[in-house]
Amino acid sequence: MSFFYHTFFFDPIYNLLITLFNVLPWADAGIVVIILTVLVRLIIFPLSKKAILTQVKMAEIGPALAEIKEKYKNKTEEQAKQTLALYREKGVNPFSGIFVIIIQIPIILALYQIFLHFPEVNAVILYSFVNAPDYINTNFLGLLDIAQKSMIIAFLAAVTTFFQFKISMKSQLKPKGNSFGDNLTRSMQMQMKYIFPIIVFFISYSISGAIALYWLTTNLFSIGQEIFIRKKLKTIQV
Repeated sequence: MSFFYHTFFFDPIYNLLITLFNVLPWADAGIVVIILTVLVRLIIFPLSKKAILTQVKMAEIGPALAEIKEKYKNKTEEQAKQTLALYREKGVNPFSGIFVIIIQIPIILALYQIFLHFPEVNAVILYSFVNAPDYINTNFLGLLDIAQKSMIIAFLAAVTTFFQFKISMKSQLKPKGNSFGDNLTRSMQMQMKYIFPIIVFFISYSISGAIALYWLTTNLFSIGQEIFIRKKLKTIQV
């Protein structure tokens, strides 16, 4: 598993980061971190788009799902049968969003581990055609040293995390019942919306400005991506 992770995720992304420093010698570390994060997000954009579309479709069939749940609340087998029939009719695969998230996990983990030890360069990981840069300027825009802790960037990362969850939850199916499952789902959604930004702040601040900048860039990209896909869907529907 470690060989697979390093061969297809960590090492390629790490070498891409160092290559950017060589190709863009004028760019400081902050700019390179932003460019790398955006490039990776663009690569996995088709996967992220599919997950968002699944959430939107699930929200659209929400009333029909609630009706089936109420109608067959004492008939578990029939409820499952009717639910699957609705999924087939509407062309919805509720598990595709989960599958997409699982695929993205090693990519996100690789980016996190890379920025965890940034700006240290591990020459052992570099490909034969990639040279270690002579110097890495960690002074982002001449204002902040992202190799050090940055409360400002960490705070912005937390704020954008909140808005990213707020926007993404609009396309999620909201449970309306009072069952244990519905109450648990509501509780988890609230915790993700309000608790996770706090966690992001403390993690980002406790490690380095590079991690915080990575979170900030990822959140801004995700927000823009969500808005873009939603507008495109509305245009198609109209």
